[in-house]
Amino acid sequence: MEQAIKELEERGKAAKQASKKLAFLSTEIKNKALLNIAEALMSRKDEILSVNALDLREAEASGMGAAMLDRLLLSESRLEAISQDVKAVAALPDPVGEIYEMRTLANGLQVGKKRVPLGVIGVIYESRPNVTVDISVLCLKSGNSVILRGGKEALRSNSALAKPIQEAAYQTGIPEGAVQFIESADRALVNHMLKMRDVIDLLIPRGGAELIKFVADNATMPVVAGGIGVCHTYVDKSANIEKAVAIAYNAKVQRPTVCNALDTLLVHKDIAEPYLSLIAQEWAKADVEMHCDEPTLSILRPIPLLKLLPATKEDWGKEFLALIAAVKIVDSLDEALHHIEVYGSGHSEAIVTEDYSAARRFINEVDAACVYVNASTRFTDGGQFGLGAEVGISTQKFQARGPMGLKELTSYKWIIFGNGQVRP
Repeated sequence: MEQAIKELEERGKAAKQASKKLAFLSTEIKNKALLNIAEALMSRKDEILSVNALDLREAEASGMGAAMLDRLLLSESRLEAISQDVKAVAALPDPVGEIYEMRTLANGLQVGKKRVPLGVIGVIYESRPNVTVDISVLCLKSGNSVILRGGKEALRSNSALAKPIQEAAYQTGIPEGAVQFIESADRALVNHMLKMRDVIDLLIPRGGAELIKFVADNATMPVVAGGIGVCHTYVDKSANIEKAVAIAYNAKVQRPTVCNALDTLLVHKDIAEPYLSLIAQEWAKADVEMHCDEPTLSILRPIPLLKLLPATKEDWGKEFLALIAAVKIVDSLDEALHHIEVYGSGHSEAIVTEDYSAARRFINEVDAACVYVNASTRFTDGGQFGLGAEVGISTQKFQARGPMGLKELTSYKWIIFGNGQVRP
């Protein structure tokens, strides 16, 4: 273990040194590196998919749940989408060096800000091999080195992705050491990584609530935590029913194992009977299990072939990550807002309404990273927001909030231009 810790520290020093050169690298070189990475991933797809299949078999045999298995899975279409995301990041404007908010003071000083990289980003993540690619390319484009420590369940997959990333990047002028992948799955390395404040400038955990809490509680450097999504969709009394059915269906069914999927459906009492019968029958086609309050059950019990259970107290505020949704009828917008305030996680919340004032209240009063009017919460994603990819979805309010892209991986320095001014 001493040897592994020593190697981690050496990799950290190498990443720190590389970050100093990477901070001043031209946009042209960085973009060329990203395009090279996109090509390298597809040229190695057979190898990547083969080792991912081994990870999947072992994870399934160990009893891993469906949600985590889905996140672990790489397919040819998913790998192609990852490669396209890399190209999308290459096409985005480079934030590094941007000068903004320049103004001239009364004394003639010109004062403004210049965007700069953070330095070294550490990432501790579970199950999701796409994180290896997404975070690497976002860090490189934003001028940051990265230290990646994935979970043991995806070790082969992550390693198979990290190697072509490193090779393709270094071939095109990225300083060696800028992308570090920790091969060991020993938990002691995580504990040591959390103490490397002199090397790591920002730490990002990606995984379940237990991992995120552990990192946030024990890290000695700043942490961006998030990703736990208890997402509500509120169907207001003025909602267009057809629109509301489509939105709730997509938010729950399109990919139920991710953090921006619908967990709780709130429905205004004035629209409950016609709306609930329609969404319940649509959800039934996708085998959605509904955990319902008593007023909802009284409406839905007569409809055959529905999977209905009485809701318990634990269902409110629960991230299901499965084809399960909690359903509650509310008396008013005020009650819906209160329910979200009590049980929401600050991730993504939606209202379906044709009432402008209700939409404005929802936007203004809901405290979440992403607040939607008449759209599915499944759009909370860096790629969908035009960021190319994301390093995570922050549910906190400092450094970054919501999907984190290139600009969220930068800071700024004040720059001041004078002409001999001295302070009186």
